[in-house]
Amino acid sequence: MTAPDHLHRQLEAMRPQLVRFALLQLRNESLAEDAVQDALIAVLEQPDRFQGQSSLRTYVTGILKFKIIDCLRAATRERPIEYGEDQSEDDVIDALFLADGHTVDMPRQWGNPDQTLEQKDFFRVLEICLEKLPAKAARIFMMREWLELETEEICKELAISSSNAWVLLYRARLRLRECLDLNWFGAHTVKG
Repeated sequence: MTAPDHLHRQLEAMRPQLVRFALLQLRNESLAEDAVQDALIAVLEQPDRFQGQSSLRTYVTGILKFKIIDCLRAATRERPIEYGEDQSEDDVIDALFLADGHTVDMPRQWGNPDQTLEQKDFFRVLEICLEKLPAKAARIFMMREWLELETEEICKELAISSSNAWVLLYRARLRLRECLDLNWFGAHTVKG
């Protein structure tokens, strides 16, 4: 079945956002383009599989998630993972906690998460916050939280220990929380 012209136009319009999303995870422009291309081809080859039970963007992003996982698996077999954490990161993280382990500042009230997630700008701010993370931390966070890979699988693919993965996830979550506090929740009036 041939995809209708309006589907081609819709997919082309969302392509830049899909590439940015794939680039956040893959950190390689060529791989990101390939993953997006594969996802779009999958939609175009079988347009009747989209039943309209979700938005077209959600449907395409779901397909893209699996294409990204395929790229990650292939890439980890083909090239070694680069190591190199910013040593000053520990000092920044330590400053967020008191001697007893509690946070220095309580997080702001974030309101109703479902309503917040529905806001289009939230994803733009989240994307910017993810881009500010160290590459390895952002990658592990996206693998765990967005691609929903198990920690064991992430560790195997990235050749890291589970304790290292949990530390990186913890640091990524802290930085994302701080970035979202500053750039989203602190900048908007949140109704709870």
